[in-house]
Amino acid sequence: MTPHIIEIGPWQLALCLGFVLLAGATSFVHKLGLGRDLAVGTVRTFAQLFLMGYVLKFIFEVRISWLVLLMFAFMVAAAVHTIRGRVKERSISFAVPTFLSMLVSYALVTVVVTGVIVGARPWWTPQYFIPLAGMIVGNSMNAISICLDRLFSDLRSRRAEVEMKLALGADYREASREILAGAVRAGMIPSINSLMAVGLVSLPGMMTGQILSGTDPLTAIRYQIVVMLMLVASTAVGALIVTNLVRKRCFSKGQQLLLR
Repeated sequence: MTPHIIEIGPWQLALCLGFVLLAGATSFVHKLGLGRDLAVGTVRTFAQLFLMGYVLKFIFEVRISWLVLLMFAFMVAAAVHTIRGRVKERSISFAVPTFLSMLVSYALVTVVVTGVIVGARPWWTPQYFIPLAGMIVGNSMNAISICLDRLFSDLRSRRAEVEMKLALGADYREASREILAGAVRAGMIPSINSLMAVGLVSLPGMMTGQILSGTDPLTAIRYQIVVMLMLVASTAVGALIVTNLVRKRCFSKGQQLLLR
């Protein structure tokens, strides 16, 4: 027998606003200055999620492959826009290589997961492809933001070291190898921490959602294991490719560091 799913109606959603009011009151009492951000964030949460809900409902009903892939490209573009807002670097253009590398690498990972591991037929089945791709893009977005921010800051702070290596005959790869490794390592730490803590400290979102919808917990666990390993792999590949491409843009053809 299929478990009864408890619906959440408008009144329940309205009650949840009490949590935001509590956070706003805390900000007001302690003069944290977060009131406006909380208000804007709450409105955007409602608007964006309901809009996405209607869009996904339409895509799930029509089941058109190019529309699914267009949705995926839009998610990647939105992630790159967020990364640009977080990484305060304007002297080096990194949006295009970041978008292209994320688009290609994450599409390949998602296709492998949906078509080979999960076995969805066709591989672009929207009920599988879009949620899994969204988790990959969202998780990796944070990692790439950390990687790029660390890359730019370390290239600037260790400028003398990098230029000394360049003067001694090293190319830009050799001169910045340690900086690149440190940036990728920093971006990978959250994903590795999640691997260590999953199941003990937290029950991840996908697993929780499946259990709440009535899925057998063991089935939900299998899906969550696939998701966790998928996220670590996609984060590592995406961070490495993006950081390598952007690092190249930080140096001129004459092997000079362009960051000022």
